[in-house]
Amino acid sequence: MITEANLVAASLLGLAGAGHCIGMCGGIASAIGIGSRNRRSLILAYQAGRITSYAALGFFLGAAASMLDLPVWRMGLRIIAALMLIAMGLYTANWWFGLKHFERLGAVIWRPIQNLSRPLLPARKIPQALALGAAWGFLPCGLIYSALAWASAHANAMDSAVLMLFFGLGTLPAMLTASLGANWVSRFFKKLWVRQAIGASLCAWGILNLFMLLRHSMH
Repeated sequence: MITEANLVAASLLGLAGAGHCIGMCGGIASAIGIGSRNRRSLILAYQAGRITSYAALGFFLGAAASMLDLPVWRMGLRIIAALMLIAMGLYTANWWFGLKHFERLGAVIWRPIQNLSRPLLPARKIPQALALGAAWGFLPCGLIYSALAWASAHANAMDSAVLMLFFGLGTLPAMLTASLGANWVSRFFKKLWVRQAIGASLCAWGILNLFMLLRHSMH
C-alpha cells in the first residue's frame, strides 16, 4: 500500500523536474493551439493525455511486477524502489546523472510513436490534443522512466498508476506556465538550491525506506 509520503515524493519529483520537462516537451507544449480560440482547452487536453499515459504505463508495469507473488521477489522490488528513489534524488539535485542512460533505451520505442503522432500536428481539436499528449507521454526521458521503475516496484497496478498520476500532476505547474507564457514557476524550480533541497528530501526518504526494509528483513 502506498503512503502519503510516497505521494508527496512523486509530486516533488514532478515539480523538481520542471527544467527537464520544459527542455524535453516545452516546445510542443507552448505551440499547442496557437491562434485558436479554445487554446486553453487544447492545452489542458494535451496535458491530460500526457498524464494519462504516465498513469497507464504505471498500471501495466505495476500489474506485471505483481504477477510473481513471492516474499523474496517483493522484498527485492521494495529495495529497488528505495534505491530508485535515492537515484532520482541524486539526479534531481544535479549530483549524479546515471539515469540519462534510460533515455537511450527509450529512444527505440519513441521513434515509431513520434512518426504516428506527426499527423496530429497542429492540434486544432480537443481529441487531437488529447491523442498528441498521450503519444508524448512515451517521450524518452530518464526522469519519467526512473519514476516508472520506482512506481512499478511497488508491485501493485493501482498503486503504481496513482504514483505516476501524482508524478504527472507534479509536472503540471511548469508545463502549464510554459504553455501560457508565465515562466516564473519553471525559473523557480530550476534554481539549484530548490532542486538540491527536493533532491535531498527524496534521498532521505529513500534511505529511510531502505533502512526500514533491511531492519525488517533481519527480523
